[in-house]
Amino acid sequence: MFNNVLYFIVVLLVFNISSQESKPEGSLGYTLFLILVTWLALAAYAQWGFRRLLESWRKAGDGDGRFAGAYHGLLLRLSISAVLIFALDVHLFSLRYWLQAIPGFKTFSVLQGSAALGLFLAYLSTVWYFAWPAYREIFSADFKRWAYVTSNVKFNIPILFPWIFLTLLVDLASLVPSKSVSHLLNTPQGQIVFFAVFLSLLTVFMPPLIQTWWGCRPFPQSGKVLELEAFLREKSFRYRGLLQWPLLEGRVLTAGIMGVVPRFRYILVTDGLMEALSVEELKAVLAHEMGHAKHRHLLFYVLFLLGYMVISFGIFEISFSLLAVQPFFMKVLESGEAQGSNLFYIALSLPILATMVLYFRYVMGFFMRNFERQADLFSAATMGTPRDTIGSLEKIAFLGGKIRDLPSWHHFSIRQRVEYLIRMVSDPILVRKHSRFLRFSIGVYLVCMIGFAYLLYFSPARETFTLRLVGKVLQQQLAENPGNVDLYQNLAMVHHRMGRLKDAVEVYEKILSLDPRNATAMNNLAWVLVTEESMKDRERGLRLAKRAVALNPSPVFLDTLAEAYYVNGYTEEAVATIQEAMSIATENEAYYRGQLKKFKSSPRGRT
Repeated sequence: MFNNVLYFIVVLLVFNISSQESKPEGSLGYTLFLILVTWLALAAYAQWGFRRLLESWRKAGDGDGRFAGAYHGLLLRLSISAVLIFALDVHLFSLRYWLQAIPGFKTFSVLQGSAALGLFLAYLSTVWYFAWPAYREIFSADFKRWAYVTSNVKFNIPILFPWIFLTLLVDLASLVPSKSVSHLLNTPQGQIVFFAVFLSLLTVFMPPLIQTWWGCRPFPQSGKVLELEAFLREKSFRYRGLLQWPLLEGRVLTAGIMGVVPRFRYILVTDGLMEALSVEELKAVLAHEMGHAKHRHLLFYVLFLLGYMVISFGIFEISFSLLAVQPFFMKVLESGEAQGSNLFYIALSLPILATMVLYFRYVMGFFMRNFERQADLFSAATMGTPRDTIGSLEKIAFLGGKIRDLPSWHHFSIRQRVEYLIRMVSDPILVRKHSRFLRFSIGVYLVCMIGFAYLLYFSPARETFTLRLVGKVLQQQLAENPGNVDLYQNLAMVHHRMGRLKDAVEVYEKILSLDPRNATAMNNLAWVLVTEESMKDRERGLRLAKRAVALNPSPVFLDTLAEAYYVNGYTEEAVATIQEAMSIATENEAYYRGQLKKFKSSPRGRT
């Protein structure tokens, strides 16, 4: 499941970062044809790969556990292929444009996102369809192909529940006329706070919905179930229910726990595990799940997701700033062409995707593996001996396809887990040592995340760093393209925002020498000349502002002209000009009203 969580996060990221404002060159039929062709290619690859794996397994016999690893490795490659095909659908085949063309889909992003995720889920279902024959023989499963596919689909859909609720809430909030709400949701800080509150609520209230969706039911009363319930009462563990987990018709050997609040906390056990283990081994499994709850591991997972948001928003802003000043992408964005915009957003998504893979694989994976180890130690300590915990692990390894030496990014291998539990016998303080190690690691993580959050969102050094980085890139590009006016324009804006007014003025003068009719350079230079004391040249500023408005009478340029009139003593002209700006402006109304009030409160000047 953890791998699939990453796949869906990547798919959502690819879809949400894409931009499809202009109509693509190809028709809807062309898009559907290309999607079908790539889908069939994925199906052919899956059929060929699993057929070869099954043939190899039959030749070797069932005594070799390496085929379980080979199965999971092939499933991983095919799932990544599905992600790449989905990225082609979005960025090259214009999937988002055609989804937005459906009535209502452009207004509600939850609709277009759900349709896109439905397509990706269809790709995964294709992989599962062709994986079934190999899975059935390698893992000795006795259920039908349809049950295997539908069970996988049903199991994975709850991954999307948080996104569905969050996106629907954002869609509804966008319909609220309050500008303060939309402004809050459009800032990284506001989005992080909103996401944190929302994710916390979901963590509490989502488990009842998920267990209902999965079709979990209380176990029929039996001697084994009564003993397990008595064990939980004896340990004073509070929970809502001990439930049958019908994952792959209950044949998978696994258990889990959901919920941080006892009222909405469920322990899930598959029928296969309940049948395979003895009562004492099942108690050890329940003690392992109790360890996750006692050490609040679920809450730490929420914290790690928020940590990723902090990093990803910062990476996004820095990446956008660096890419947007590249001459190639500057021309692409100005042209508005669909294919060119897609190239920009593909480039923008790459550093974010790389950050995500590294963060989840190495940072979150580190904590997940060690949380599992902590839960193992808690189980052994609760049982008074690691014997039953080890026994349950060894049975799961053997009956689950001889997977004793198969590690993952979120779990140590069963061999590693067993060897660590054996160390507990000769090292009585191993539990305390591991807990101290985890507390230290979490402390380091928190210090790093708080530092990142401050640097990326609150520190004055953040904008200075970004601007300096962008400035260096621009200067390097200007050395290669000394006549590029767009590069000069961006460099002037960087100098201006950093307070290097003299440098900004020099660059604006350079732009006007290269392009005397550049209205943006005229306007920005005029603003500096009429507002900055150290650079004041009021009369020239007024002349430049008039020329800029003659070329482009936009609200921003009219505001500069009004300010130029005002500082030169032409109060009536300033009032008339700002009123003209207000009549065509669609945003910043409060700012223009403040300008009007300032001009009207000034003594009448010359005309």
